[in-house]
Amino acid sequence: MRAAHGISTFDIASSSNSCDQRRMTGLDWKALRSRIGKELALLVTLQRSDRSWQLPFAAALASGGPMLFGAATGQAALGALGAIAGLAFLYLPPVGLFQRIPVMMACAFAMLSGYAVGLMAAMVPGAAIPLIWIVAVLAMLFCKAYSLAPPGPLFIVLSAAVAAFTPLDMAHAFRNIGYFAFGALWACGVAIVYSALTVRRQDVRPVLRPAADRDDGVTDALIAGFFVALSLLIALLLDLPRPYWVPVSCLAIMQGVTLRASWTRNVHRIVGTFIGLGVTWLLLPFIHDLWTIAAAIILLTFIIETVVVRHYAFAAIFFTPLTLILAETSHPATDGAGALMAARLIDTIVGAMIGLSGALCLHTPGWRLMIRRGLFRLGLLHDRPGGD
Repeated sequence: MRAAHGISTFDIASSSNSCDQRRMTGLDWKALRSRIGKELALLVTLQRSDRSWQLPFAAALASGGPMLFGAATGQAALGALGAIAGLAFLYLPPVGLFQRIPVMMACAFAMLSGYAVGLMAAMVPGAAIPLIWIVAVLAMLFCKAYSLAPPGPLFIVLSAAVAAFTPLDMAHAFRNIGYFAFGALWACGVAIVYSALTVRRQDVRPVLRPAADRDDGVTDALIAGFFVALSLLIALLLDLPRPYWVPVSCLAIMQGVTLRASWTRNVHRIVGTFIGLGVTWLLLPFIHDLWTIAAAIILLTFIIETVVVRHYAFAAIFFTPLTLILAETSHPATDGAGALMAARLIDTIVGAMIGLSGALCLHTPGWRLMIRRGLFRLGLLHDRPGGD
């Protein structure tokens, strides 16, 4: 069949399809440019903050105090270990004085327990992956049960992961647990003084209450624990020199409350880490003794806690030198600065990609329903998931 002027209907249809394809391609490019523009805007947008200077100052004191003690006694590794434990101060919730201190002490004990389990993993060959998985699951359940805000399970898993790759004998393990406990107690003491001085001037939130949906918390914990353990397994299979950074980066990404938030944290963490490596390179020539290490920890902690509520990527710039200083001082290696920073970037990217996969699983209803059904059949959930 021929149309007017000798043009076939096939030619007309082909021309129409070509126009539609060009129109769709144009829309796709517009959508892509719009998405890229939004991501770039998020990278330079600062959030409002009503955080006073007292909290970052107290956090810097809680983490820097043990390092100052380590510098005074010539025990750099043990001082850095206490400084990691001092990060427990960041769990201090904005609730009434007589509830915030017990919660803070419970979180400090959780970090100490995670560190002790990590030391067990260091002394038992092949135990790192299952024990880190257990720590991640229990840490998620603990934080979900009481609706704890970030850092959530992150520092508990960090404590376990760092300990799991610290070669020690039994005698030194007990000594390290003691120093870690000292750092945790110091953080609790700083929290008590800070709370007593500032609680009347703060907006106190309602009392923390356990989460209502127990099964939902169990599902999230098991999913997150699986991906944390998977990230550690991949790090070991890739023979990464510092595998403990991979599960920490993985869990940091999965803490986004939505898939969009997890994606944004993923972009911000990678960009922040990349820039942070440059900051680390600039700082390292000035960090040449124990006192400058302590000063760097105090300054970086203060900056992070000041800016993290305003911009995650900007704070991530300072996460990188702080975590490198803390972890590498707690068990120093012989690698050069270049190798150390390259390893940190690779660990962050690997962990972030796996964490984004975990966030996709956490925030996709179909996948969650499938996982919940499996957990119900195993007897790990009480209520039958919908659709069965």
